[in-house]
Amino acid sequence: MSTNDYLVLAGTFHGVHAITRTITPRIPVPSPPSSTSTTSYAFPNPGIPATGLEYLETEKFRLTCFQTLTGTKFLLFTDPLTTNIDVVMRKVYELYADYVMKNPFYQLEMPVRCEAFDRHLGGWLRGRT
Repeated sequence: MSTNDYLVLAGTFHGVHAITRTITPRIPVPSPPSSTSTTSYAFPNPGIPATGLEYLETEKFRLTCFQTLTGTKFLLFTDPLTTNIDVVMRKVYELYADYVMKNPFYQLEMPVRCEAFDRHLGGWLRGRT
């Protein structure tokens, strides 16, 4: 795929992710009897924010999204049978923080073009197989 294809795919996924985040079901929480307010709503797991679409799986591939606290999303395509995706995603994020975000020439919101990141990520992935 070309860089443009990846950007289109990422943009499409971002839109779907945003939509699924806003439609996360909320459950009614009744107000206390002494209150005059109406019923309010809360997420099923209070304290855990709605995340939106986290993965998309087909017979051919699995697309996993890892979103950082700052909102950066990492998308990873794998075989549907691949395990320990969370470990891989966290390592990609760690390497991204070490080699991309500390690179004074990297521009935010632009495709990652960092030789040190590519080299270290490739080495780590080769060491896993």
